[in-house]
Amino acid sequence: MEKPLPVGYRWRSSRSFIVFTVTVALFAETFLYGFLVPILSYMIEVRLGIDPSETQRYMTTLLSMHGFLGIVAAPIIAHFADKTPNRKIPLLLALGGCFVGTGLVASTLNVAALFVGRTMQAIAGCAAWVVGHAMLTDHIDADNLGKTLGLAMTFVTAGIISGPTVAGAMLELFGYWAAWSVPLVVLAVDIVARLIMLEPDRSSPVPAATQDETTGLLSDDSEGQPTHGDAASTSTSTTLADASSPRHFYQIMLSDGRVLAGLANTLLMSSIFSGFEATLPLHLRDVFHWGSLPTGMMFFCLQIPSFFLSAAAGWMRDRQGLRNPTALGWFTLAPLLWLLGVPGDDKFPWASADTNGKPIFVTTMLGFGLFSMLVRGAGSLQVTWVVKEKQTKDPLIFGPHGGSSRAFSIVEMAFGTGSMIGPLIAGSLSETVGYYYSTTVFAITCLALSVVTYKLFDSKTAKPARPADSNA
Repeated sequence: MEKPLPVGYRWRSSRSFIVFTVTVALFAETFLYGFLVPILSYMIEVRLGIDPSETQRYMTTLLSMHGFLGIVAAPIIAHFADKTPNRKIPLLLALGGCFVGTGLVASTLNVAALFVGRTMQAIAGCAAWVVGHAMLTDHIDADNLGKTLGLAMTFVTAGIISGPTVAGAMLELFGYWAAWSVPLVVLAVDIVARLIMLEPDRSSPVPAATQDETTGLLSDDSEGQPTHGDAASTSTSTTLADASSPRHFYQIMLSDGRVLAGLANTLLMSSIFSGFEATLPLHLRDVFHWGSLPTGMMFFCLQIPSFFLSAAAGWMRDRQGLRNPTALGWFTLAPLLWLLGVPGDDKFPWASADTNGKPIFVTTMLGFGLFSMLVRGAGSLQVTWVVKEKQTKDPLIFGPHGGSSRAFSIVEMAFGTGSMIGPLIAGSLSETVGYYYSTTVFAITCLALSVVTYKLFDSKTAKPARPADSNA
């Protein structure tokens, strides 16, 4: 007797609802990550009673450890996620870890609780990113992948924008616990969407030729020699085992220059933004005497252009490719990064806090947010195109369930590395030689990466090649 389908199966398992569920999950994770930034100094100095001279060190450590834990956790999470036919359970586990971690961070019972909560948030957030992006890759065809990831990035940007903005405003207007009530509502919406979702089967189909080869043939051999079918079946099983091994996957992917360039793009973008998060609150407090609300608005200026234009950027990538827009983006961001360090620096009296410093800084932040849409997500999209290209040529190259989770694990590792070194580099440079030289170092790196991107990225949409005809 055929098992009846669950209530609402059609819409609960539809591509649109899966995309919605994943984007809500990504929004929740980025919202929670950014939410902490403008109120972290308050938590350290007021709730924990730590001397303000130690604030930068604690902020740098807490933000950097998020990236470090992502590097460690991503390949482990991806390995098991690619062996799991249904990705819903890993998403729910990620939510549970995030909920508990958020509670510990908000409580600020002591320094240990803050670090333990941050650890749980980092691992859970890593799981949500790896599994969520893998779900999008599994259910979206290559021709529409850029547009879909662009839509997802709109939600991600919404989380990045609203997190610091809401945190700063709620803390200043309504108080500490009123501010933390907002993430609880976001998590509630997230868990409801994940419980409703039904994920259809995603197993990679075994090509007909492979199935024919593995069909056992009857043999009259009285000596019990292995049949041709037995040998083929054993060979195929060995091939599948090799394809599923982590070493096999990483050897293939990391030997492709396009993948390395994509990871470099992700690492630098993550480094820049995490560097902003670690240094901007204190820099703006010291230079312009701004509190949490205007600081939160600066993060809003940084993100708002991408919120409106990410989907358009994804559409453009599907049709024009990645090379030219991304290389142009890095080239344009270099002078903008340099200019961000000018206001308030003694070498530029025309841009002091009392003259033109504030309007220059705000305008530059908006410009940086506008042109950063050309590079945001470009690295992960390049890696995804490579995976889809290789899996179209050989559906079992990365095992029966594909390699989407592992692909995004290396992207997450690059992102985590950037999240770790960004605050370390920006924070240490700001403390030792000044904020101006900190932004100048990142500006020079942007120029170098624009050249690398132009040489290695796909010049046009990387549509996966068709599998070779067996009769050719």
